[in-house]
Order: sequence, then C-alpha cells, then structure tokens
Amino acid sequence: MNKKAIIFPLILLVGAGLVYYYLQQPGVPVKVKELIPQMKIRVGTLFGKQEGANENELLLFGNVDIRETQLAFNGSEHIAEILVEEGQFVKKGQLLARLHDEILKAQFAEAEAQLDAQKQTLAKLKAGARKEEIDKVRAEWNAAKAQSKVALSSYKRLVPLLKKHLVTPEEVDKAKALADSSRAQAEAVKHGLILIQSGTRKEDVASAYAILKSRQAAVALVEQKLRDARLIAPSDGIIRNRILEVGSMAFPQTPVMTLAFVNPVWVRAYLPEPALGKVAIGSKATIYTDSYPDKPYEGWVGYISPTSEFTPKNIQTSELRTRLVYSVRIYACNPQNELRLGMPATVRIDISQPPATQQKGIQSCGNE
Repeated sequence: MNKKAIIFPLILLVGAGLVYYYLQQPGVPVKVKELIPQMKIRVGTLFGKQEGANENELLLFGNVDIRETQLAFNGSEHIAEILVEEGQFVKKGQLLARLHDEILKAQFAEAEAQLDAQKQTLAKLKAGARKEEIDKVRAEWNAAKAQSKVALSSYKRLVPLLKKHLVTPEEVDKAKALADSSRAQAEAVKHGLILIQSGTRKEDVASAYAILKSRQAAVALVEQKLRDARLIAPSDGIIRNRILEVGSMAFPQTPVMTLAFVNPVWVRAYLPEPALGKVAIGSKATIYTDSYPDKPYEGWVGYISPTSEFTPKNIQTSELRTRLVYSVRIYACNPQNELRLGMPATVRIDISQPPATQQKGIQSCGNE
C-alpha cells in the first residue's frame, strides 16, 4: 500500500482537529467560530461523507442556472421607443420596443390600394360584358351590314352603266372597293359581337388572378415588416440589460436587450460516478437555498451528462476532487422568481427506489 496515501489524510485530519480545538477556546471571535459548521462539511466531503444525508438520499451542491436570449429586431431602422427597464419582469407576447415605421405604413397603404385595384380588374373579367355593351356592338353590326348593302347596291347599278359608257371605269372601281370594304367592316363587327358574347378568355382570368396573388403577397410582406418593427417577448422572463437605446440604429444582427427565462430554472450540480446508477431522468429532488432555508423547492432531474469530467474546484461533492463526475441539472418551477442566477443551492435526490421506478419524465411549469 502507498504510504503517502495514508500519511497525507492523517496529517490533514490532525491539522483539522488542531484548528477545531483552537476555535473552541475562549477568546476566539464569534465570526471565526461560525466557520466550524462549514469546516465539518468540507472535511466530511473530503473523506466521502455527506453532512445531513442518509442512505436513501443523495446530497449534491451546486448553483442555480437559467437560460437567456439576446433579442433583436428583424429589420433595420432607428429605435423609436423602448418600453421596458432592466430588471423588469415581462410576460410572453408583451411589446418591448418598436422601430420607426412611417415609411412601412406608407408602403402598406400603397400595396393595399394596388391589391384593391387588381381585385376589381379580376371581378370585371369574371363578370364579362354587360348587356348594354353587347347591345351596342350588335347595333354597330346592324349599321355595318346596312352600309355594306348600300355600297353593294351602288356597285351593281354602276356595272351596266359602264357598258353604255355612262360612267368611267374609275367610278366603278371605287364603288366596288367601297362595297368590299363595307362588307369586311361588317364581318369584323360581327366577329366582335361573337367574342363579346363568348365572355372573357380563361387565360386572361388566370393572368389577372396571378397578378392578384402577387399583390396579396406584397401586402403580406409589408405586414410582416410592420410586425418585425416591434420587439415582442418570446416568453416570460426578466430584462437583464438594455444594449441599445432610443435613437440607436437597429440591425437584425445587433441585440437590443437580453431576456432571462426564469421558469423553469435548474441547479447545475455534479454527480459522482458511484451514484450514477442510482439516479435517472425524472428522479424527484428537493432544492434548498440559504436565502429561504425553511422553504424547499420540488424539482426533478432533467439532464445527466453522457460524458464525465473532473470536478470543478468550486463544487463540493461526496467524492475526492480528483474523481470524475457527471454534470447534472435539477429543474424546478420558479413562479415567484425566488431562485436567482448563481444562487448556491443544496439538492437532495431521493434514491430509495430503483432508477427504473424513479423515471417520470420531464415535467412542465405551465408557461410553455
């Protein structure tokens, strides 16, 4: 057996005993004596013991952690107004800030006007020609037919006179040309009447409908830009800091403020390898803090790291610091915002049941 492995703990134990004996002597300041309970915990931790724990529970130490996000506008414009302050609690869907939107409102009015105009155009094409328009074209056809008939009669009367040399050939040719022209004009008006009675071509209706969809998309695009000019809280939380102020130029890649999600929160602790087989995702846990020592918080194990790591120096576990541990998150609902970021916490996990029966699954705090 390695002698150093035996001598070093003995020396450390003797030293701790001497310090403890000194602190018990009269004349030692009260503040120094207050360190005795903490020394008991540290010494117990060093030698694999957990102060106040029993065989049916696992005692862990850690700090409260939360998620946070940086909020930014999905647009580029000067900030017109910021409606929240640092440290303020906000609700999901609450308006936090807005950009200047005068140009966007003008673009929206223009897009809506173009959409209305195209709707009327499409309705006109679908409705087809009115009865009065059809009657007008029919009257034009009748007039064209009458003119064609008159021109043809004049031409026929001039043909016999040409043989008698009572008219010139030029006059006959002009009469024939006028008769042909009148007949062609009457045919054109006739086909126009047929077209107007047949209604609008389906290709014209389809083209007008495609333009209408384009106008609708333009309106929706401007509406989205108007929504992007407003910064909305994605969830309940607390404004940690304001990065930009009124008058600043906002860009999609530039955060305006930081929002901390306060429900649920979790305690980041470290699970020693021997206890890995006693805890499962969903295992019930109880969280205690120094700020509210008489108020336990019900929680559950929500995450166990798949990889091991060395214990951080600022974390106390039931194993030696050189041992490998696994990061674990113990989630808890925080409706009253009493659990704050970085707050030291003590976690007691019930291991009286096998992990298979402990597993309950990730719970919800009702704010999703």
